[in-house]
Amino acid sequence: MKNSLILITFMLILSSCGEKSELSVEEVISTGDLEKIRNQRTNLEATYHQLSEQIKLLDEAIQKLDTTAKLPLVTTLSVVKQNFTHYVELQGSVKTKENIIIYPEIAGILKEITVKEGQQVNKGKLLAIIDDGGMAQQVSQMEIQVDLSKTTFERQERLWNQKIGSEMEYLQSKSNYEAQKKSLEQMKIQLSKTRITAPFSGVIDDLMTEEGSLVSPGQSPLFRIVNLKNMYIEADVPESYVNDIVKDKRVDVEFPALGKSMETSVRQAGNFINPANRTFKVEIAVPNTEKHIKPNLTARLKINDYSSESAILIPQSLITENAEGQQYIYIVKNKNDNNEALAEKTFITTGKTQGDLIEVLSGLDSGNEIIKEGARSVREGQHVKILEQ
Repeated sequence: MKNSLILITFMLILSSCGEKSELSVEEVISTGDLEKIRNQRTNLEATYHQLSEQIKLLDEAIQKLDTTAKLPLVTTLSVVKQNFTHYVELQGSVKTKENIIIYPEIAGILKEITVKEGQQVNKGKLLAIIDDGGMAQQVSQMEIQVDLSKTTFERQERLWNQKIGSEMEYLQSKSNYEAQKKSLEQMKIQLSKTRITAPFSGVIDDLMTEEGSLVSPGQSPLFRIVNLKNMYIEADVPESYVNDIVKDKRVDVEFPALGKSMETSVRQAGNFINPANRTFKVEIAVPNTEKHIKPNLTARLKINDYSSESAILIPQSLITENAEGQQYIYIVKNKNDNNEALAEKTFITTGKTQGDLIEVLSGLDSGNEIIKEGARSVREGQHVKILEQ
């Protein structure tokens, strides 16, 4: 019935057009007259629009009268606004600023090691002693000379204050005393370098040299000392997130090797973009009260870069894209008591994704019903039957 009505209407319109046009399309083209060809195209275009409108009216009439028509079956998803928290997923490495190898500052024989591997030490704790090669005796002799030059200077100063003696003798004694005092200070500094102390509190992680070894500055590692309290994770973040990932942003951390996870925050966001990989560094504080987290441990990070309290989220699989790159979905309109409705194409703008869900920034409102199952088989303006869920 539907096809018959469409055919009759089409023939009537064509016959009416034929009465208005004396020449067929082929005959008009053969004339080579541009004006006639344009007029013929305008007439046919008007006929096309008229035919389309009439077919649409016939479809609506058929829909109302044909009770035996089989409508496409679909399911729908109601749009509701909800909280949306988006995360950037990265990989980082655990580091500590207090993890160093201690080298001697003076050459000599390693006379004594006063700590053991794995021992907890406090800042300033004596770790080792290097043989001073007689430097302590030289310091003692220098102290005697400094005391003598001090006595000479003080005596010469008293005489000078009484206007006795020459100014030159006073200045020479003063210069001699100050020079010897500075020499003594330098010798004491050198002597102190024979005693290796802990630069901070931590654990002696490794003893690298044995007693009796000849050690040299910058060439002979003695100890590795590590402090596991002040730990952090360092990660490279793409520059596109420079405005979103800042200090105090929430971070979910997972340590696959330990089977542990924790919630923390960004301690510091770098101000330098690495030109080689277009990233900037972030530091994420890591509490380590149990001391299970070790330097260079791999960590998986989920950094919160965007949040919305009234976001519209839909499954990405429902979205279709046309040739122009526009994204669209189908919603239902004019739903009746029999769960029959009209499918309507709606163009949308999308934002960030999380798993299979994507945020819709525009094109949808709360309360809209999106066609879910069966969306790929419907078309614009088609009547559909919504299944109860």
